[in-house]
Amino acid sequence: MQGFLTNEEAKLRREDIAKESDFYGAMDGASKFVKGDAIAGILILAINIIGGLIIGVAQHDMSFSSAAESYILLSIGDGLVAQIPSLMLAIATAIIVTRVSTTEDMAAHIGQQISLSRAWIPVSAVLLLIGFVPGMPNFLFLAAAAVAGFAGFMMRRKEQSEGDIDQTQGADAFVDDEGKTAPDQINLVDVTDNSAVSVQLGYGLIGMVDETTGGPLVNRITGIRKQVSKALGFVIPPVRVRDDMALQANDYRIRIGQTIVGEDRIYPDCKLAIPGDATSVKIAGIEVKDPTFGMDAIWIDRHKEAEAESNGYVVVEPESVLATHISQVMYKFAHELIGQDDVKLLLDNLSQTSPSLVESVVPKLVPLHALTGILSELLAERVPISDLRKILETLANLAGRNLGIIESAEALRPGLAGLLIQQIAPLNQPLPVITLSSELEHMLISMSRQSNDGGLLLDSGLAERLIKSIAQASEKTSADGRQAVLVVSPQIRRQLSTIIRQHIDDLAVLGFTELPDNRKINVIATISGDTGNKLEDK
Repeated sequence: MQGFLTNEEAKLRREDIAKESDFYGAMDGASKFVKGDAIAGILILAINIIGGLIIGVAQHDMSFSSAAESYILLSIGDGLVAQIPSLMLAIATAIIVTRVSTTEDMAAHIGQQISLSRAWIPVSAVLLLIGFVPGMPNFLFLAAAAVAGFAGFMMRRKEQSEGDIDQTQGADAFVDDEGKTAPDQINLVDVTDNSAVSVQLGYGLIGMVDETTGGPLVNRITGIRKQVSKALGFVIPPVRVRDDMALQANDYRIRIGQTIVGEDRIYPDCKLAIPGDATSVKIAGIEVKDPTFGMDAIWIDRHKEAEAESNGYVVVEPESVLATHISQVMYKFAHELIGQDDVKLLLDNLSQTSPSLVESVVPKLVPLHALTGILSELLAERVPISDLRKILETLANLAGRNLGIIESAEALRPGLAGLLIQQIAPLNQPLPVITLSSELEHMLISMSRQSNDGGLLLDSGLAERLIKSIAQASEKTSADGRQAVLVVSPQIRRQLSTIIRQHIDDLAVLGFTELPDNRKINVIATISGDTGNKLEDK
């Protein structure tokens, strides 16, 4: 959640700040020590040069040029020799002083510092350059460069081997989740999974997520998350993809939390061919049902793709089949994916532009958990919550009515239904609408009033015919490339929507009061019923 740290994160942050503070303080002391040693060396060199010139000229009757040649050369040589122990002392001081507060022992700490290839390789390069300077002890510097280069090469090989081991361990953790560091040890991570959305793959589908072989599934899932998040108005949690050796090779399973909400079988070496309305030629393959929409489909060999397309089939890649199924699950269970942390993140974002609104509504008028419940009720029927500003303003106006979570969500719908409708039909096209006849609607309203809890209790025969008629009208519209909505009286809208969602996932049920005044409506079917509860499409 934005602006908040967990206890572990706060502890690590404090440790990092403490180490950084100790490091800079230690470096300040070390730099002062080295600076003082360097100044002392320069003063000693200057004194040796001046004193040597005076002794040579005054005591040994040497000319100034002879004295300078002898004593300046001796002073510089003495200065260079004196800097060798000073250099070693400075290095030792830097290692000890800058060790700061670490849990490692001194030997291990020094070993790590001097076993870095990125330190030895530049040293070797500098010594090599000095070895080619005329007048320098070339053999000595070239030999030292060779030794430093060999040390850097060995350190580099060691680092690469350690990196390969880490990568291999990471790959094994992905490919085989059942592997354990010890046969008799069971870790908590092996029996718990806190991911909101997870996809488990059989071992035959692992190549679909292997980026080294061009597996496109991860990128597809990321694109779907962005699309669904933009449509619904909140960030869909990341999807965890992992293998499961308990599944068959080509099986997959989709979970929301710990609940399995979808599973099917796909064939990565084939393609799914979905027949169109004008398709008459049957192609040999594995006959199945499309996992997302339940349509008849056939898994065909890849070399039959051209033949299938020429006969009116729609050919889909296997990763697209799985990605589309995941997309449908995200839309269907979005109300279970949003939590208080997600709502707090939305409020933090809105507070940047409307701080007074957020402060006055949450939590003064509407507690965070109640707002989360209201947004969850809206998402259960795919009503976008992207206009959070309008939601809070409406809730502020409803504050004095003491409405519950469900009643508040219903009161918000008329102002938000336009966001849902614009996703169903473009603004310049009429909205396909399915309605109920007045007789049937009055009968359903009477049933709702007679129920003690306000629910809608239908006998099995009536419910079956009602669902069948609505499904036929919806499928007919979908075949024309459009999506219809069912419009009913607000008194039975929620109860009827609950019944229909159990059988038709993608059909939106709206009340008359939720239709925008600026949209044209095209009634494509009217579901009617007589005294015998006979339903007819019109």
